[in-house]
Amino acid sequence: MKIRLAVGAALAAVLVAGVGAGGLAGAAPTAEAQPAAVGAPMPAGGVPVPGVAAGQPPGALAVGDFDFTRPETAATGLQVPWGMDFLPDGSALVAQRPTGQVVRVRPGQPPEPVAQISGVTATGEGGLLGLAVSPSYAQDGWIYVYFTTATDNRIARFRLTAPQNQEPILTGLARASFHDGGRIAFGPDGLLYVGVGDAGQTSSAQDPQSRNGKILRIRPDGSVPPGNPIAGSPVYSLGHRNVQGLAWDAQGRLYATEFGQNAWDEVNLIVAGGNYGWPTVEGRAGDPRFRDPLLTWTTAEASPSGATIAGNRLFVAALRGTRLWNVPLNGSGGVGTPTAELLGTHGRLRTVEYGPDGWLWVTTSNRDGRGTPAANDDRVLRFPPRDLSTPPPTPTPPVTTQPPTSTPTPTRTPTTPPPTTTSPPTTGPASCVVDWTVNQWNNGFTAEVRVTNRGPALTSWTLTWSFTGNQQVTNAWNAQVTQSGRNVTARNVAWNGNLPTNGTASFGFQATYSGTNTRPTDFRLNNTPCQTA
Repeated sequence: MKIRLAVGAALAAVLVAGVGAGGLAGAAPTAEAQPAAVGAPMPAGGVPVPGVAAGQPPGALAVGDFDFTRPETAATGLQVPWGMDFLPDGSALVAQRPTGQVVRVRPGQPPEPVAQISGVTATGEGGLLGLAVSPSYAQDGWIYVYFTTATDNRIARFRLTAPQNQEPILTGLARASFHDGGRIAFGPDGLLYVGVGDAGQTSSAQDPQSRNGKILRIRPDGSVPPGNPIAGSPVYSLGHRNVQGLAWDAQGRLYATEFGQNAWDEVNLIVAGGNYGWPTVEGRAGDPRFRDPLLTWTTAEASPSGATIAGNRLFVAALRGTRLWNVPLNGSGGVGTPTAELLGTHGRLRTVEYGPDGWLWVTTSNRDGRGTPAANDDRVLRFPPRDLSTPPPTPTPPVTTQPPTSTPTPTRTPTTPPPTTTSPPTTGPASCVVDWTVNQWNNGFTAEVRVTNRGPALTSWTLTWSFTGNQQVTNAWNAQVTQSGRNVTARNVAWNGNLPTNGTASFGFQATYSGTNTRPTDFRLNNTPCQTA
């Protein structure tokens, strides 16, 4: 149900009083303007399996699946790296807050300046903040940035082919020297979510006519999508002080990190139209008008900024807390007991993203005026999976849950088990067998793909196919997946490129569709036709 209300006092009353913890509407994101395929696990963009943003494969990760004792420094000498997202080739784009410069980071290479955002005014906590790569980057080439100007906070987009041409898509957000918000990320519905701070005007958070103190949801061109809690308004949830982390889990649930004032920092489970209480409430209150946080920390333990999800773990970068919080997710929208990683090791931590390479990427924020910078700060760090010599377990999308909307329960379409790997190797040209398992609902699906190599051993592989309908890949894990029209290409990631004779590689993706969702039959492994199981 969507509540579409008129303007004025009646709207304010409904939003503030609400309908209890349920907020304005029970509807979750609708699949509107779904993007074409993106690179493997995206971040905050990156998401997801039925819905994980900005890049996060599903699966069962436990504490220690990333080896936090083996950091690799991907970049040094940066100035307050704030927003970060990944291009389809796996390189990272990083926004530097005080300089307004976007750099491209490739491990083993110096950071490469690629864009200078015009109009950036870096005062206090403002400057060049969030960055998000379009989920359909292969088709449209758009990069999105959130930044502070002399008069407002705004979002603009540009292309790397012409970075000087910057197109504003959302302007007029109140700015201040603090509480500017700034995190942006594409959700599993292909829409852009925006964390906007209250800019020091606490009453804005409860004012439905104000866009400050909110999480917004907009189309990639800045317009308001249908299905938002208030018709014609970008407001998705309200009652926020300063949201700086957005991440989606495997079931499409949105989690947000939020700075408290003097007592409690928060992790919230975000629902459409939900009211999270600020400034009436900080932390938990048990007030039926507002939604309580899932998790709170003291401000000394956290000051939580960026967030990402890898498997069933929410990682939260803490500034004042100088640590990375590792929060277990229970698969039902709840959390377990968090663990502090990297406590004091690298100073203030601003942003964390799960990269398409399967590593966890973290930025420091020691040159923001509140830290003690080392000679090589600020840095972009990468943390490997626990054991790179053994590929991580292949994640399997959940089959018992529904996509974010109240759609019929997905049905799993089984396929024949993959062929045994003990068969004798074949001779002649490379060949393969593809097993395709689908978890489907009324406007989307996930597919687990297993490809078995029946030919000579491969050190890298590419699997291609063509859809027969209007399927559009929106996210992938354990492979770099791109789409052009109906043609799809899946390439191995760093750890699963070796494919011996009779060996099997697995990956998965999420996609949208309407009408029929017929399984492809024209699979080719390194351009050699495959059989289907």
